[in-house]
Amino acid sequence: MPKKHRPRFGSLAFWPRKRAERILSSANWPYIENKTQKEGLLGFICYKTGMLSILAQDLTPTSMTLNEQIVLPVTVVECPPMIVFAIQFHRKGRVITEVLADNLDKELRKRIKLPKEKKALEDINLSEIDDVRVICYSKAPYKKTPEICEIGIKAESAEKKLEIAKSLLGKEINVADVFKELEVVDIKAVTKGKGFQGPVKRFGIGLKSHKSEKGRRRPGSLGPWTPKRVSFKAPMAGQVGFFTRTQYNNQILIAGKKEDAEKFNNQIKHFDGYGILRNAFLVIKGSLQGAKKRPLLLTAAQRAPRKADNYKFLRAIK
Repeated sequence: MPKKHRPRFGSLAFWPRKRAERILSSANWPYIENKTQKEGLLGFICYKTGMLSILAQDLTPTSMTLNEQIVLPVTVVECPPMIVFAIQFHRKGRVITEVLADNLDKELRKRIKLPKEKKALEDINLSEIDDVRVICYSKAPYKKTPEICEIGIKAESAEKKLEIAKSLLGKEINVADVFKELEVVDIKAVTKGKGFQGPVKRFGIGLKSHKSEKGRRRPGSLGPWTPKRVSFKAPMAGQVGFFTRTQYNNQILIAGKKEDAEKFNNQIKHFDGYGILRNAFLVIKGSLQGAKKRPLLLTAAQRAPRKADNYKFLRAIK
């Protein structure tokens, strides 16, 4: 008979399993930048609003439901404008210096540590720079403290990146300037926190016999007598949720402007636990990680498919 075997529970790719340090995730911008993306910013800060179902017409040529009406589960994210308040210069993966904008908000001055000596763009030696990024902040409609994040720039050279960063410094950026309808994006966010849980829920191990002497919801053995220690691979109780995770290839079905938010609110009335939309928004196919009101970092797709699906939005269903 073949050997009864299955892989261990709980992927060791996600290790250590502990709470995320920041509520807003960061991204590896040089890795994203190498992909075939258009020039400009590679990310945007959004806020999870809630889930809906929408009625759409399938226009994908290779689909079995071509030209038919289908119901899709979607997640709505609100996208208030981002403001670029600093340009950051990198060399060999390290931050060398940064240049701040002149008009900083009062809330932002409380949040960041301002340098004693203010540097100008003319003082930067581009021969020592190999990457240029911008520091942005986004104000949620229900929060006083803004979310701050580093956003990468796609361009041919560091000089071209600096030109783009100069044109954006101190200005507002809308989500329509970064992402379009039917584009595929990656979502980086922190998942829902579930607290301290046992190994059955944390790693999915099976229950032992009801006659087991040392508990049903625990592993049968934590390891051998020699070596005299418990391996980190043993499934044990601990933190579950509130982990930083990346969800790849999420398609934007609707890219609504601020003027479209009122029309969308009339169809939906409001989102439970969130309220109504006040800014531009995106409707993304499928479910996204995280609780409502949680900040999400949308980035250009690292593993974008060759052909994306095509849908025509008809109406929203709550």
